Amino acid sequence: MNLGVVGQAAGLFAVTNIDDILVLALFFSQGAGRRGAAARVVAGQYLGFLGILAVAAAAAFGATFLPEPVLPYLGLLPLALGLKAAWQAWKERRDAREEALGEEHAGGPKVLEVAAVTFANGGDNIGVYVPVFATAGAGSMSVYIVVFLALVAVWCAAGRFLANRPVVARALSRWGHVLLPIVLIGLGVLILVEGGAFGL
Repeated sequence: MNLGVVGQAAGLFAVTNIDDILVLALFFSQGAGRRGAAARVVAGQYLGFLGILAVAAAAAFGATFLPEPVLPYLGLLPLALGLKAAWQAWKERRDAREEALGEEHAGGPKVLEVAAVTFANGGDNIGVYVPVFATAGAGSMSVYIVVFLALVAVWCAAGRFLANRPVVARALSRWGHVLLPIVLIGLGVLILVEGGAFGL
């Protein structure tokens, strides 16, 4: 295994996924104290990232799973999830605490919600990974994929670490229900605007 390719893969992953740590920390804090929530966040992150890699690898081999003009509209996923989270935060504030922690929220974040946000946030990643994969060749591309998947675990650990730091945990516990919708809505709008969706 070429250490140069490993280093390039690690650097590329870090640069294209730095924003995911905050989103992961928010998801981990949302699921704090809920059984199986951390495992669902990790599973969702892997599922979403596997989707990104599948599309990037397919595009690098000349397939067209997602036409380029469609990518900006992936911003609708975090936007919709952010609006849903904002509605739930408002509902929790309005309802009694016992009702707010009812069935719908008992498990914390769901796998597909995390996966959808990860995939939508990876629209720009796909644009970066495709030319890299296309020029790297099959052998180097497999190294990139292995390194990326290993670093997803590191990113999940970093997000959980941040969510469990006393100062960060207190802040996320107090403001996470407000911050998560803001981050998701902002992320969705950013993806839509930067991609020129709806002529923005």
